[in-house]
Amino acid sequence: MSRMEPSSAIVRRSLHDELVDRVGRLIVDGRLSPGQKVPEKELCARFGVSRTPLREALKVLAAEGLVTLSPNRGAAVSEVTEADLDEVFPVMGVLEALAGELAAARITEKELARIRNWHAAMLKHFAVRDLAGYFALNEKIHDAIFAAARNETLSAQYRQLAARVRRVRYVAKMSDRLWTKSVGEHEQMVAALEARDGRRLAAVLKRHLATKQRTVRVWLAKQSPSVPR
Repeated sequence: MSRMEPSSAIVRRSLHDELVDRVGRLIVDGRLSPGQKVPEKELCARFGVSRTPLREALKVLAAEGLVTLSPNRGAAVSEVTEADLDEVFPVMGVLEALAGELAAARITEKELARIRNWHAAMLKHFAVRDLAGYFALNEKIHDAIFAAARNETLSAQYRQLAARVRRVRYVAKMSDRLWTKSVGEHEQMVAALEARDGRRLAAVLKRHLATKQRTVRVWLAKQSPSVPR
């Protein structure tokens, strides 16, 4: 019996993870729209893979709530409804609050300095109303808070929930009033981190997520009546 080659197993696992990430990004970024049938043949050609690994990746994305699998119709990008928001956002708020409490106690000076720099750069994007640049740095800041919490179980649970509503958080355009409010909340986050005040940071993070939920709810209300709510 020949010895198993561990390198081949690692390559296959990497391909799977890469497919999950890339197809998920197409959905999150809005390049595959809610309700759209996933173009499996096109994606196989694009990524140079067969149907089998792509369909395995789609099963993972279905478990995360990003796609819906139907026996005879294949995979389609999941719709996001108001019921989804009401179910997911409160739980995300609790997880963000806990991450804030832990991060305030555990964050290093180097991590805090990085967040300060990203925050300053984010404000520049806000000043010129560059939403894409603003969101990219916004996401880095929130990820850094979870990283500083030093709790991978907490981070994994949050990522799984956030994936269900992340794409509408990205495409939903904020009113200037809510955007300004969101920036103010980020100022409060940085101040709470600097003060190592976990309770204050937890409260700000929960308020901040509520602001995001209102933004997405307003956006959903403006969509076609054919979109489930």
